[in-house]
Amino acid sequence: MHIHKSRYSVLANFILFFLVISFITRTVFLVLSFHKADLGFLPVLRIYGKGLVFDTIVALYFSALYAIYLLVLPQRWNRSLANRIFTYAGFFLVVLILMFSFFAEFAFWNEFESRFNFIAVDYLVYTFEVIQNINQSYPLPWLISGMVLLTLAVLFIFHKRGLFKQSFYSNTPIKQRLLSTGIVLAGALIGFLVPNSWAESSHNRYQGELSKAGIFSFFSAFRNNELNYYDFYAKTPEATAFSTVRNELQTPNTRYIDNGYSIRRQINNGEVAQQPNVILVTIESFSADFMAHFGNVQHLTPVLDALADSGILFTNMYATGTRTVRGMEALTLCVPPTPGNSIVRRNDNAGLFTVGSIFKKAGYARSFFYGGDGYFDNMNNFFGNNGFDIVDKGGRFAPGDNFTGKRSIIPDEDIHFSNAWGICDEDLYDAVMRDADARHAKQQPFFDFVMTTSNHRPYTYPEKKIDIPSGSGRDGAVKYTDYAIGEFLKKLRSKPWFNNTVVVFVADHCASSAGKNEIDVLKYHIPCIIYNLKRDGLHTIPQQCSQIDLFATLFGLLHWNYESNWYGNDVLLPGFTPRAYVATYQKLGYLQHDSLTILSPQQQVTSSRWNAQTDEQSPIKIDPAMSNKAIAAYQTAYYLFKNGGMKEKR
Repeated sequence: MHIHKSRYSVLANFILFFLVISFITRTVFLVLSFHKADLGFLPVLRIYGKGLVFDTIVALYFSALYAIYLLVLPQRWNRSLANRIFTYAGFFLVVLILMFSFFAEFAFWNEFESRFNFIAVDYLVYTFEVIQNINQSYPLPWLISGMVLLTLAVLFIFHKRGLFKQSFYSNTPIKQRLLSTGIVLAGALIGFLVPNSWAESSHNRYQGELSKAGIFSFFSAFRNNELNYYDFYAKTPEATAFSTVRNELQTPNTRYIDNGYSIRRQINNGEVAQQPNVILVTIESFSADFMAHFGNVQHLTPVLDALADSGILFTNMYATGTRTVRGMEALTLCVPPTPGNSIVRRNDNAGLFTVGSIFKKAGYARSFFYGGDGYFDNMNNFFGNNGFDIVDKGGRFAPGDNFTGKRSIIPDEDIHFSNAWGICDEDLYDAVMRDADARHAKQQPFFDFVMTTSNHRPYTYPEKKIDIPSGSGRDGAVKYTDYAIGEFLKKLRSKPWFNNTVVVFVADHCASSAGKNEIDVLKYHIPCIIYNLKRDGLHTIPQQCSQIDLFATLFGLLHWNYESNWYGNDVLLPGFTPRAYVATYQKLGYLQHDSLTILSPQQQVTSSRWNAQTDEQSPIKIDPAMSNKAIAAYQTAYYLFKNGGMKEKR
């Protein structure tokens, strides 16, 4: 008896339907990214071949429970009303889920040019923000109606072809049922042995992403949200790793406090220290190439470009990752990114040695300002349990919220515009200034960590502020972000505390961080400007560096003496080795000049030569010195976090 004419007819044709839809989806993505994927006959063959394997595995996963049901369903119940209701309802529900997943893949590809990954897992946790974002970015009622109609159309086609009738009225022998169900279950079990990384055999990131299946990639990311460095990455003896890192961090003004597996050291910058208020504005998704200083000709950032001329501009700084929490991790802890979740999202991330620890010792108040609800991405827990007071849009606490810092909610009457991700930047900056006024009245110096939200999809902002309509795309959001900074500075300059306040503008990560390679270096290049610092003759800092170096450099400029437990260095010191840490949640990159070393799961180490003009990477022979530095930095950072070495001393 043929499976397509047995009680397995619906199941068999469902698998075929899934494979066809997956093929169409992959083909559309291939067409959209054809010019970036460097395609030829063999790469296309590999994409569709591996894609078929992943798609088949997913189809078998979706079919496994129904296959078991068909195996154990007694023949006398096969034609029953209960079985018909169960089969029709189950089919409708599964197809509806698939329709939404395929739509979500298109939306995700449009945003990240990637199949589902660790970001999608994060987004699933924050359902409210994501649904609100989708609702404001797409016509959700029409979308839901369309998905339901498409599902009904598929159900109707299956019904008209008589597939349900074949299933209900067949008499499938137990041996045939055992064989059919066995094949489905065996295929599903074998699928657990296929790693998602099997798709990543090419140096071109797009070829790997096109080979993957979205749902398979999602569950793979879900299983691997925290990677044990020692299980998955190349390593060296602990003593060797720490010796390498300590040598890299050693500077003429450094004295190590602890011996062995530690990087705690005393930094002495001499002279009389300045003690200004410091406001760190972390700008959402702000690539360097938005600014005219880095080649943009659209005049989107006149304010920031003017600041770059009057302040101190880092021209060669790189973000450590592609998510906001990675930027926060780098700017507060000043450490290379650990694989998997950012430390901001991890357990046991309270009481850490942060930038705030140094400001605390100097007598500063520390506050974290966020335009949205700070429970998102565990921000409130991280900052609140590391000595910061919280000021956010508020409204909700996550079930796990349990932080020691004081929390203030921005009042509704002070909010003039908000979208799914939070209040507009102008309203956030006003909240920062109200708090600063109160601190100044108490004669208390302050350090503020400000996280903006306006430069994020759905790219909406108050009307009539700029000449690009709200919601029309990224360019408008960038220009409004710049406009809001200009309004902030106008008000700031009228404050009695302005002359003793340094403002730092830096991006958390780049926009649209996907690129031609798994780690596309240009997609990590961010702007950073120090404004209103009393320092003559210094207008640009051209050294290649990372976000983790920002505060070590700032404290050097302010002549602070302090204890450090971070990997950041003052880039202006003689002997500083230009380098940057650039990573995804799995790939860990170490960039030195134009040489990029990447550490990957399965203990893989690769090296390439990066051409900054063409943004191309060419494989080169591994340089042992470079790979040792990369391994030492990432291995010791993981060790310190897991073993309490990043904690603040009591």
